[in-house]
Amino acid sequence: MKPLLADRTLRPFLLLIVIVAAIWLLDGGQGRFFTAATAFSVLQQFATVGPIALGLGLTMIIREFDLSVGGMMSLAGCVAVLSGVGSPPLGIAAAVLAGGIAGLCQGGIMVRLRLGSIGVTLGGLLTFGGIAYVVTGNLSIAYPRMDIAMAVNQKILGVLSLRSLIALAAFLIAAFVMARTRIGRDVYAIGSDRRAALVAGVPVGRIVVGIFALSGMLAALGGSLLSYSLATASGVALTDALVPATAAAIIGGVSLTGGKGTPIGIIGGVLVLSLLRAGLNAIGTQPSVQDIVTGGVLLIVALADAPDLSRRLFAVQVYRKRAFG
Repeated sequence: MKPLLADRTLRPFLLLIVIVAAIWLLDGGQGRFFTAATAFSVLQQFATVGPIALGLGLTMIIREFDLSVGGMMSLAGCVAVLSGVGSPPLGIAAAVLAGGIAGLCQGGIMVRLRLGSIGVTLGGLLTFGGIAYVVTGNLSIAYPRMDIAMAVNQKILGVLSLRSLIALAAFLIAAFVMARTRIGRDVYAIGSDRRAALVAGVPVGRIVVGIFALSGMLAALGGSLLSYSLATASGVALTDALVPATAAAIIGGVSLTGGKGTPIGIIGGVLVLSLLRAGLNAIGTQPSVQDIVTGGVLLIVALADAPDLSRRLFAVQVYRKRAFG
């Protein structure tokens, strides 16, 4: 049996319990943390970071990395706001379509020319951000449909919203596909050993292109819904989503070496990050302290992933089982 810290899917949920207990103690019984408002804030942040973290995490599982998600998030928000005044669903559809086409192009370039994902998606990040800059003229574009902004942020059961429900649905669909279908098995095979996957007949090129298309679509979905909720779009405002999305994926158990991680684990990672932000903010902690705490959590996760530490924890567990039954 593996030690608990070595279970990548379970680990972020154990961290959640520890973080809840720690923030509750820091709150000192003042009742600022355990509130419906804090829970709603956590899930709103989950709705913002979650789709981007999911798409990015899937590219990491195949041992690639999609740097372009930040630029696509901004561009998609602009597309949705500009094209969705008369029909908001049409605006979201146009944004998601743009994200899918962009992802297909990036994945196709990588596969056809055998290029690394870092260089290609860095170009995508700059290109998408540049297009958004040109489209908006470096100005914020107001979305006149305040009824839609209120609808996507409307509380459901006190803590949920339309945005958070859509994000959760995306995770559940991805979890089913990764765990129960051949596509999911092929994705893990590519991330574990791409050459062996090719020998086994896995359509590596098509899956890589498909994963990047999906990453672009998820980033576009998150960006368009966020822009609707804010009733504005900007060419630069959403480009900083890459760092929290990466942190959430790593906390959720996705390995940079590929082949490891699950959508359920990424849910846990996003919730850990969202809870840290919302919880520490609820008790009045400064943003700089929040960044330090988040960095500390990432360091703990990195240490837990260290091979020597995992082996030693496993050895200790085996010894205790033999010694004490």
